[in-house]
Amino acid sequence: MDVGIDIGSRTIKVVALQDGEIVHQQVVAGSYNPAAQARELLRSLAPRRLVKTGYGRHLEVEGAAVVVRAITEIKAHAIGARYHYPAAATILDVGGQDSKVISLNAAGGVASFHMNDKCAAGTGRFLEMMAVSLGCELDDFATLAAGGGADLTINSMCAVFAESEVVSLKHAGHSAADIAAAVHRAVAARLVAMLRRGHGGEPLVFTGGVARNHFMLHCLQQEMGGQLLVPPHPDTTGALGAALYAARLSTGA
Repeated sequence: MDVGIDIGSRTIKVVALQDGEIVHQQVVAGSYNPAAQARELLRSLAPRRLVKTGYGRHLEVEGAAVVVRAITEIKAHAIGARYHYPAAATILDVGGQDSKVISLNAAGGVASFHMNDKCAAGTGRFLEMMAVSLGCELDDFATLAAGGGADLTINSMCAVFAESEVVSLKHAGHSAADIAAAVHRAVAARLVAMLRRGHGGEPLVFTGGVARNHFMLHCLQQEMGGQLLVPPHPDTTGALGAALYAARLSTGA
């Protein structure tokens, strides 16, 4: 069995392949001890080949794996996105703590990338903070936003100042739905600005946990004026890419 594990800032993702087919995938919230947590997730899979990616890719988690490698999440997402969309030219990956725009060459390799990892704005963490400020669970935030209007604007994309702005809007009597919609539009505008700097062409694939947010997808497509492709399980794209890389190790590719 070939296994990829993506040890991210907020979640751990695992994908296992058997003869090139996905036979297992799992996403769990991260803990204070990600190495021990990863070892527990891998124990029942007993991988022959294991590839690690994400923030924690250098942690010792492999146990009895025969072949072990570590690759960057940028490379892992490139491989995973091309598995679902062989013609993918650009990837927008929005995770818990950072966002990336990855441009691919014709062969599927990484041609260039742009990354926002200095500020929470434009990440899943930012959306989570805004949801909490509005008294909403993150899983319900997109549905709340979809019911909002288009009149409000969030001017600050600093997480601290944006939270103060949200509080001011609440106290001014604006609905939670309208504020949530404004938050989504503000994040989408920031991500589209990144895309325009690093866009490598279409098709454009949206990966990472935030790609599960249907209203964010709507806002991005509206802002871009075009379609974004979303894998069936966008949050495991990196782990899938790592598993596919593990499978390549057996052939020397």
